Amino acid sequence: MFKAKLSQKIQALKPSSTVAVTSRALELKRQGIDVISMSVGEPDFDTPDHVKEAAYQAIRSGKTKYTPVNGIFELREVISEKLLRENGLTYTPEQVTVTSGGKQALFNALVALIDPGDEVIIPAPFWVSYPEMVTFAGGVPVFVDTPAEEGYALDPEKVRAAVTHRTVAIMINSPSNPTGVVYPEATIRALVELCVEKDLLLITDEMYEHIIYDEKHVSAATYGWDHVLTINGASKAYAMTGWRIGYAAGPEHLIKAMNAIQGQSTSNANSVAQYAALEAIRDSRQYIDFAREKFRERRDFIVSELNHMGLPTPTPQGAFYVMVDTTSIHADEIEAARRILDDAKVAVVPGTDFRAPGRIRISYATSMENIQEALRRIGTLL
Repeated sequence: MFKAKLSQKIQALKPSSTVAVTSRALELKRQGIDVISMSVGEPDFDTPDHVKEAAYQAIRSGKTKYTPVNGIFELREVISEKLLRENGLTYTPEQVTVTSGGKQALFNALVALIDPGDEVIIPAPFWVSYPEMVTFAGGVPVFVDTPAEEGYALDPEKVRAAVTHRTVAIMINSPSNPTGVVYPEATIRALVELCVEKDLLLITDEMYEHIIYDEKHVSAATYGWDHVLTINGASKAYAMTGWRIGYAAGPEHLIKAMNAIQGQSTSNANSVAQYAALEAIRDSRQYIDFAREKFRERRDFIVSELNHMGLPTPTPQGAFYVMVDTTSIHADEIEAARRILDDAKVAVVPGTDFRAPGRIRISYATSMENIQEALRRIGTLL
């Protein structure tokens, strides 16, 4: 039987651990086993009604055809207005591109930037897809560790020490998936100044900007827009994960390059989803405030309970994840996650692919009832 040759690049590509855990949990559910999933970063709230209504209207009016590769002008214009209104950033619609989720925006940017052997600096723990995207694009991920005992604080001088003649970019995520850390203004400014000094690009993933509890979100482009690419999207802020709308704003020559890549791959993002995202980004303040307070309530509860159980868990400043020290269950985080899934029937993500040894990531983007039951089961396991 013929078996097509696979490239070395695809053979080296690791599957997402979050997707793998979610798939395992779904398989157990299909077998009739009651599994609570705390693994996926997906708000449990429904997409707001005014956003869904915009999608219905788009369908009824026949807005179901191809759009420009970089997105409809109205959406890019609304994104530009949002960036000015909420972030103090000035971008024209030509400096904005709309993609099929934030992942595609990141992927397009890295493919546009990287030549074989180029390096991208990534603070760790990191979102699992960052290094895989860099590697797939032909680059080399270079990690700067932020220890748990130091609150996952990023030292810009450690980033500076990691820069070499092959470095082309630094990639950050604030608020962070998986740690929930929000980088302070001084750190963001220092990273931008480093990029300006060394002629690098700062790729800043701001997908969780509206889910910050006690800190202030700072957009890196405030301090040097021509050395910054801002990535964002509709998934987390507006409960639109399945709609797959992301966007990027940055220097026009880079945005054009990203559009060229998209034009030869997926073409435009879903047309109906674009019209829904237009309405979401234009006005969803009421929903954002509601969701943030619900997440805050869940955060406070889960952190308190996990620490009370003897599972050390720092309080995240943003996003909807906690990083839990599970060395009391098992020194190896993969084995700890396996025991929690198989014995407690709770799906969590081991910290291995986040570069967070001895930790698991738990998402609290689910109902309080699920959180309470999951904690009860983990308590029984302990």
